[in-house]
Amino acid sequence: MSGQPDIPKEQWAQVIEKDGVLTFKKIPVPTPGHDEVLVNIKYSGVCHTDLHALNNDWPLPRKTPLVGGHEGAGVVVKKGELVSNVDIGDKVGVKWLMSTCFHCTFCQQAQESLCPEAKLAGYTNDGTFQQYCVANAAHLARFPQNIDLAAVAPIMCAGLTVYKGLKESETRPGQYVAIVGAGGGLGTIGLQYAHAMGLNVIAIDGGKEKGEACKKLGAGAYIDYKESKDLVADVKKATPDGLGPHGVLLLAPQEQPFQQATGYVRSHGTVVCIGLPAGAKVSMPVFDTVIRMIKVKGSYVGNREDTAEAVDFFLRGMIHAPYKVVGLSEIQSIFDAMRENRVIGRYVMDMSK
Repeated sequence: MSGQPDIPKEQWAQVIEKDGVLTFKKIPVPTPGHDEVLVNIKYSGVCHTDLHALNNDWPLPRKTPLVGGHEGAGVVVKKGELVSNVDIGDKVGVKWLMSTCFHCTFCQQAQESLCPEAKLAGYTNDGTFQQYCVANAAHLARFPQNIDLAAVAPIMCAGLTVYKGLKESETRPGQYVAIVGAGGGLGTIGLQYAHAMGLNVIAIDGGKEKGEACKKLGAGAYIDYKESKDLVADVKKATPDGLGPHGVLLLAPQEQPFQQATGYVRSHGTVVCIGLPAGAKVSMPVFDTVIRMIKVKGSYVGNREDTAEAVDFFLRGMIHAPYKVVGLSEIQSIFDAMRENRVIGRYVMDMSK
């Protein structure tokens, strides 16, 4: 598809002008650089990371003022003179990892998320809570023209993050993985990736409503931490031999699950830390960790190949991220629901509303 679409000079955006305060206002439409494109964002998912960006409670410098958001799906409407891998009219995704240097030791080993010069959408750079977003062309996710942009938007962070975490867990088909925070935005997608990868899933979260949602999405067992008298024992019992899951994905926004996981993971199993509760720490008994050869690791966002793989699962109909569409103007209500732990699945914003 070719031709230059009409691009306005101003657009609607949600702007963080000071910590904890969002302003819904019109701002100028940005201009892409020589290796960048301008994407007309049609839909953007809302992630718990966006709440951390709003509150500025991470030990990571944040741009101010800032347009948040990093789960964008839209259409390329303009590109820089050096861009040859995408065309105007292409459907693309904008991710948390917006650009990297491409020449450091991490970039050379396809570990782009560790690049010391990485730019992050909705944190160090303006992100997808605006109708037009500038992004580095090399880091875009690529979509076919017939894709449902609202449905694929959550794959740009929630999907990619949990898919990468499952790979890092080193669990194999037929083995067991526990997903903590399974009823939330990442968890509901992680359940489906795990199921599609041939894993048996133990879902851990709070409340009957979340339990019902998890079982519908393929969880073989659900453990309600609000009702459990002994969470460690209950998780172990959920595996046939009582030895616990081979892998654990920690997606929760609270610290306590990070302290519990080494107690129920199987010996020689892997605990993968993904959620980022502000100020939280991970602790584990040294003796138990050593003699049971437990692995504890962090997993960040995926690289470009991980992105293509995560999208491929979606395109083959194996991932159906549960989501609710709301308008861009309604984002404050989403953050309120996150604070109260009332989010099941993902909120996706229609940028035209």
